[in-house]
Amino acid sequence: MPTTFRRNRRGDAPPPRTGSSETAILRGFLDYLRTSIAAKVDGAPEPQVRTAAVPSGTNLLGLLEHLTFVERATFLGDKVTDWQATFRAAPEDGVVDVVARYRETVERANKVLDTCADLGAPVPRPRPDRPAPSVRWALVHMIEETGRHAGHADILRELIDGATGR
Repeated sequence: MPTTFRRNRRGDAPPPRTGSSETAILRGFLDYLRTSIAAKVDGAPEPQVRTAAVPSGTNLLGLLEHLTFVERATFLGDKVTDWQATFRAAPEDGVVDVVARYRETVERANKVLDTCADLGAPVPRPRPDRPAPSVRWALVHMIEETGRHAGHADILRELIDGATGR
């Protein structure tokens, strides 16, 4: 590995210390992954951040854009009609814009979760006509989705500039 990559290493953040309740554990791990993926994108250079590094077209900025849509659909009740399109950030949106939008969406999602005392209850929806998953299912799904894409982001960011670590 070239030495230029070694100077871009960040220390790994250990798994979160959470409370002992199921809610605290699920939310703690979700927030840990959210922070990790936002950090992977934050500060990544243009145009590499939106350049596909694999044949599928996946790029670092698109992953965070996609996760913003997944958070909004899962916790805020937004309807998404074209999931493939969510993997592309608009050309006028830079890294700062996409990261800020993701963090603002996470903040709004956490406000919804703060009102949920029962993990078995449906996620509250602004439109009650749309069925909602249980809070537990939504949290586990977002942990899985964010963790999977955080792994992709680890590899893409290392390919871009050698940055590693969580």
